[in-house]
Order: sequence, then C-alpha cells, then structure tokens
Amino acid sequence: MQFPAGQQTRMTLGRAGRALFVALGASLVMASHAYASGTDQLKQFVAQVHAARGNFVQRELKTPSNAKNASDAIATAMSSAKTSSGTFVFARPGKFIWNYEKPYQQQLQSDGENLYVYDKDLNQVTERKLGGALGASPAAILFGSNDLDKNFTLSDAGVKNGVDWLELIPKSKDTQFKSVGIGFRDGNLEAMELHDVFGNVTLLTFSNIEKNPSLPASTFKFVRPKGADLITGGEN
Repeated sequence: MQFPAGQQTRMTLGRAGRALFVALGASLVMASHAYASGTDQLKQFVAQVHAARGNFVQRELKTPSNAKNASDAIATAMSSAKTSSGTFVFARPGKFIWNYEKPYQQQLQSDGENLYVYDKDLNQVTERKLGGALGASPAAILFGSNDLDKNFTLSDAGVKNGVDWLELIPKSKDTQFKSVGIGFRDGNLEAMELHDVFGNVTLLTFSNIEKNPSLPASTFKFVRPKGADLITGGEN
C-alpha cells in the first residue's frame, strides 16, 4: 500500500501506518481466568472479542548490528525508538479506525471494503480496495476472521515478566513480516511485536480497552474532510 508523497517526517509515520494496516494492531481485556498458554489465550480472544476500542502506543525499533549483547541491543533500540500514539476501534471482520494523534495526525479507516488513509496536515485522502489483504497479515489477528490456523503457524514462546508470549509465523511467503509476537497477562492481550523482513521491530502496547462495545452502524462510514484531495488506487 502506497501513501501520498509528502515531507519525510510525515512519510515516516505513513510507513508506520502501513505496517499497522498490513500489520496494524490492538488489545482487549477478556474474562479474567487462567489459560493454559498464550496460544489458548489468543484463540479465546479471537473467538470472544468481536469489537473493541482503546488506546495504543507504537514504537518502531531498529536493533543496532554492533551491539555487544542482546540487552544492549534492546536498550539502544528503545532509546532511539520512533514513538507514536493514538486510539483505535474495530469490528471484525475488516472494519476499523486507527487514529494516530501524536506526533502527527493520521487516520487509517476501513469500512470492510475500502481502506482510507487521511493525512490531516497534507489534507489528503488515499483510497484503496481492501481486497484480501488482511488474510495473511498481522492485522488479521485483530480485524480479520477466525481462521488464524489457515494463515499462521502458532507456537508458544514462554513467559517473560509475567506475560505469556506466543509467536505466529505467516504461512504465505508474500508478506513483509517474518513473525508476530503476542503477549497476554491473565487473559488480557497486552502487546504485539511485529518483526519485518528488514530487521525492524514494531512494538505495540495497549490501554483503556473496552471489549464488545455497542457501536452505531455508521461508525466505520468514512466521510472525506471538506477540501481534502482524494487519491484513488487499486486493490492492496
């Protein structure tokens, strides 16, 4: 998915937005009871949570190749991470609004058929057909249907700092991502790690989650802001 041309700083956020659409991501509070593994918790999440809204913080990490050890690499990456934050709402399958509020305002919105990317500063809207792009992408975990086993190989990845992690490997070779890590704590989906083929890591953490809220039918209907330029394209 391509975004409108603009200033380099804005395009950096645009790429983050693309990662979240092809990527995109969110966390939901489920029933608080014990689960056997991170994989079980994910499957419970997908089965029970049909819609949600909340807040997110996104950090884009680039691990330095000259780090002495893994701890130094992580510390360096975190200290230089590009950070953005905002809100989200979604209704599976395929409908979502992902709003970046800081450091720049940008909105990714899907009505289930089309994807709209609105850059407020550039006053531009890019419209694309959603097509089947969600199927084998990390976004399918949050916004797609229940066929995770069809598109990913799931395996438990142990416990770290009280969080149960699992790893998902895309079965499709035509993807920008090597793997997706998902962390749960006591039935709550807390974080996602998106590892792309270039060695970059996008870390998402979530808060103030409301699961299965009542959403009006018009929630995901996109209305182009007055005066905004429209750029249209084909299927993603």
